[in-house]
Amino acid sequence: MLRGRSDRPAGARPAPPRMTAWADMEHSPGPQNVRARLLLASATMLFVELALIRWTGANIVHLSYFSNFILLGSFLGIGLGFLLPAGRGQWLTRWAPIPLAVLVVLVREFPVQVRQSSGEVIYFTAVKTTGLPQWVTLPVLFGLTALIMMAIGKMTADQFRRLPSLEAYRFDLLGSLTGSVSFALLSWLRAPSVVWGVLAALAMLVLVGRRNIVRSAIPLAVMVAVLALESAATGISWSPYYKIEVKKSTSAARDYNIAANGVPHQSIAPLKALTKPGSPYDQPYRETPRNSHRRVLVIGAGNGNDVALALAHGARRVDAVEIDPRLQEIGASLHPARPYDDPRVHVHINDGRAFLEQTDARYDLIVLALPDSLTLVSGASNLRLESYLFTRQAFEAAHRHLAPGGAFAMYNYYRQNWLIDRFAGTLTSVFGHAPCITHYGNKRAAILVAGTTPAAQSCGATWKASGPVPKAASDDHPFPYLLHRTIPTFYLGVLGAILLVTLASVRLTGVRLRRTFGYADMFLLGAAFMLLETKNVIGFALYFGTTWLVNAMVFAGVLLAVLSAVEVRRRIRKLNQLALQLLLFATLAVSWLIPAHLVLGLPFAGRLAAAIALAFAPIFCANLIFSVSAGRGLRPHGGLRRQPARLAGRRHPRIPRAGHRLPGPAARGGGAVRGRLRPDALQPARCGRARGTRAGQRGHRATHLTVSLSGVMRPPPVPRDRGRPHVCHPCHSNMTYSGRGRRASTSFGVISRLVSASSS
Repeated sequence: MLRGRSDRPAGARPAPPRMTAWADMEHSPGPQNVRARLLLASATMLFVELALIRWTGANIVHLSYFSNFILLGSFLGIGLGFLLPAGRGQWLTRWAPIPLAVLVVLVREFPVQVRQSSGEVIYFTAVKTTGLPQWVTLPVLFGLTALIMMAIGKMTADQFRRLPSLEAYRFDLLGSLTGSVSFALLSWLRAPSVVWGVLAALAMLVLVGRRNIVRSAIPLAVMVAVLALESAATGISWSPYYKIEVKKSTSAARDYNIAANGVPHQSIAPLKALTKPGSPYDQPYRETPRNSHRRVLVIGAGNGNDVALALAHGARRVDAVEIDPRLQEIGASLHPARPYDDPRVHVHINDGRAFLEQTDARYDLIVLALPDSLTLVSGASNLRLESYLFTRQAFEAAHRHLAPGGAFAMYNYYRQNWLIDRFAGTLTSVFGHAPCITHYGNKRAAILVAGTTPAAQSCGATWKASGPVPKAASDDHPFPYLLHRTIPTFYLGVLGAILLVTLASVRLTGVRLRRTFGYADMFLLGAAFMLLETKNVIGFALYFGTTWLVNAMVFAGVLLAVLSAVEVRRRIRKLNQLALQLLLFATLAVSWLIPAHLVLGLPFAGRLAAAIALAFAPIFCANLIFSVSAGRGLRPHGGLRRQPARLAGRRHPRIPRAGHRLPGPAARGGGAVRGRLRPDALQPARCGRARGTRAGQRGHRATHLTVSLSGVMRPPPVPRDRGRPHVCHPCHSNMTYSGRGRRASTSFGVISRLVSASSS
């Protein structure tokens, strides 16, 4: 019995005690279940992020050029999910599927395009859409993305806290690798969007738990139904890069129209339309009359129009290079000339620049046939699929592969005169003379033909600059559609707004931003990792092509490098921190000093080995350093201070698993020791700030648990507050993984992710 008078009515039952952290520990799931749920939550987090980037880019015109928009929303959401203390934000778990369903319905029912009409950067499109204005849709889209990923991040964080740090980190990496590989496999299988939705829905139903299945099943069913209607539409299919729609053309000059990500992309034309007088397709052959055209290379073969034309001009061998296998399949089945059935045609599903670097063949004619992509290589960079085809080094590679008297041709609707001047000026410097030029479409479309010698080309008109000629794009700066080396104003405006939203969101989680200034290293390490990841994406795209498989290899390689470091640490207990740090900086220096052209000139096996070593050695070393620090456990004088795992830990801002500090109570103004809380490190403490309450005035002890340095745990004492369980003042520390210092470092890491990702 408790001393003192009871305030409850006579005969009434005592009120049930509130669920405490102690009771939570008593009823927590077993370790095996926790590991499985952590793996599933982490896999779902990465899978849903990749699916959102892919699906929204396929359904919102121009958004595929700005996949960083969804990536930044994902970073913000995941970071906020980890910032929430263990006892807060449970509503996110219960209602997680609703924002996902709302986003899918919004995108499908209210289409919008990212309009961009300035001359700073060029986006290829020929479509006008209706729907809500972008200033309404895009903020809602960003907010829904952040909310979705915040909910899944919260689920992951709840499981992460239940395991020792290194073990949780290991299973998180395994889950991330599983999610990445799963989505890459679906891309390879060209699975429709409804398959992505079904898999995501099943995973989320498992994560929300049995109590929330009913309320979660309804919005998830709506989402799957909308995706099923999209997938069942006539003529819709998915390639590794686009959502492709094929429609019968109403024009006599075309048989079929092909749209990619909602934008008109290609058309299948009969041979008579391709060879009629004035046809742009036939112009390269008319301007090279002395050329035999026996061996022709078509880069961007697509549905086969240029391949059919080469065969009609008597080519004995045509190498047709196309990066998208679905476009080639459509041409093989629907083109009336059946060019891909001809034995003279050899199909190569590959990146055009990679093919030029890998082959030793010489050609009489090389054609760059409309290689304008409608998407980026990755959300981690602003590199487009064809960026490396338009650099000076690419034109030099094409020149090397021309036979004596051969010619190089390229054509497109370039939209800006300065872009035509850039390409023509680059050809002039590479070939030694000005190319032929033929204008179409109010001089915004052009055909450029350059022979190995002036005699190898017969020009109706020779190129003359319309103004100052922009500097040629290069492998070091592969952005041909950017007029100057600058950040477009559209980016600056959007990124500024996102940064303001980030600061406000972090503050709403309870983190005081001024406390984050002590974690500048987390900011710098997070920024460094994103820049290093971007460098790896661009480097692999140059060495092996901008194919989806190469992109998947990079992200899987990062996760494998991190996982390898964790496994090495589990088996080798003693590692010298100073030696590892020196090795890390050495690998970074080597990666920076070795020029790309040296790696590009190696044979394939050597190029692969060099690329892997240069890209993943710094990541491996950084995570070894983190693993060594994490293995030392919690230290009262400051704990794990500077872990470069933020440089190499993850693609996502999961700071608590990749590089947060673990300061002791005296290090940063009190509070619990940050990190994985062990049952043997807990003891009750006084409710020091409850002086204004009756319980505080009498010196009663609180029932909440705090961390002690002694490592001794005692059960919470029975409160002496007249028979009622005492509840500590909410300002006190509670038993959560998200202590002040850890949450401060997490918030700084979230901001650094957004800043560095936007700079990529």
